[in-house]
Amino acid sequence: MADTGLPDPPPLLGHDDPAVYAIHRPQGRSPFLLLADHAGQQIPHALAGLGLPQAERDRHIGWDIGIAGTTRALAERLDAWAIEQTYSRLLIDCNRPLASPTLIPEVSDHTVVPGNAGLTTAQRLQRIATVHAPYHARIDAELEARKANGRPTLLVMMHSFTPVMNGAQRPWHAGVLYHQDTRFAHALLQALRDEGDLVVGDNEPYSVSSTSDYAVPVHGEGRGLVHVELEIRQDLIADAAGQQAWAERLARVFTALQPELLAFG
Repeated sequence: MADTGLPDPPPLLGHDDPAVYAIHRPQGRSPFLLLADHAGQQIPHALAGLGLPQAERDRHIGWDIGIAGTTRALAERLDAWAIEQTYSRLLIDCNRPLASPTLIPEVSDHTVVPGNAGLTTAQRLQRIATVHAPYHARIDAELEARKANGRPTLLVMMHSFTPVMNGAQRPWHAGVLYHQDTRFAHALLQALRDEGDLVVGDNEPYSVSSTSDYAVPVHGEGRGLVHVELEIRQDLIADAAGQQAWAERLARVFTALQPELLAFG
């Protein structure tokens, strides 16, 4: 950890805390590579749930509900390498740049997070060094290995969104997000709309920027990879049946798009 001139805080993770990430299909042969930055909701035991009851941590503020199961099922169908981040976005948000004010939120969707109040510089740096940095280092290592082996990569950032935010209903079943590079996004947006039974947002319910997001600008645009960020509404993938149905749909759509996307490379 960086030298702050202050004593280091006690270790963040204990022997009974899970690993920072899990890899699925490590030998996957697909060009698709899946990232699930907000898949988990774990909090280190030492932080006592950040002072929040389990019901709050189970809400959308704590994780992207349903995206872990959807990502795993999609990885299986595509035979695609996938990474699933284990810890809650309330501990540290792995899809935020380090300068973002929401990297470690003190308030999220009107919920005060007591365990994030008044953190010292050393405590913030510890969370970055323990979770954010190794997670993205593992992604970097995989992308470097694929590049060295001459393997094409079609990068997909998997997310989910709450059906209601700040009292407003969100009508989209899914959203296709992008920043400057629209190659994958525009192709996927059209393909999902062509399904005929979906309302699909174009940079909705969020848009991507270099100040609000990490994976797209760093792993996607920073490497010149064909990439997209996909959001699925949480009520559609809250159970195993919904997760399997969306994985089946996405596997079919991605497979159909694969030749067009590889031609961009």
